[in-house]
Amino acid sequence: MGAMVPVELQLLMAAVVIGLVQIVWAAVAGSGGERDFAWLLGPRDEAKPVGVVAARLNRALANFLETFPLFAVALLACDFAGKFGPVTMWGAALYVIGRALYVPIYAAGLAVVRTLAWTVSIVGLVMVIGAFFK
Repeated sequence: MGAMVPVELQLLMAAVVIGLVQIVWAAVAGSGGERDFAWLLGPRDEAKPVGVVAARLNRALANFLETFPLFAVALLACDFAGKFGPVTMWGAALYVIGRALYVPIYAAGLAVVRTLAWTVSIVGLVMVIGAFFK
């Protein structure tokens, strides 16, 4: 029998899945048009334009890649320090929920709602960081 995995680590893995989905979604959205199969397989030395949604998905992925390392390190630091509890659980949940909502909202072009989803994820991240220092 395996040991029980803390909810926070399950949520960390959920965030990894969200990142993987974003990578694939952005890549698929960025293909087509001038980005033909030969260009996609090549070194991509010359930039090719993408559509509006693909550009949004690329920016959403860049945003994820800015926050995810902070989230992962904060959560793992809490784990190593034995600081898991309700605050880290809810913080991790808010981060994952915010990040999961952020991408389709951004792709749809809902600017204000997108910022709210981002804010939810950042509040969750700050909760995890705060729990480390308690």
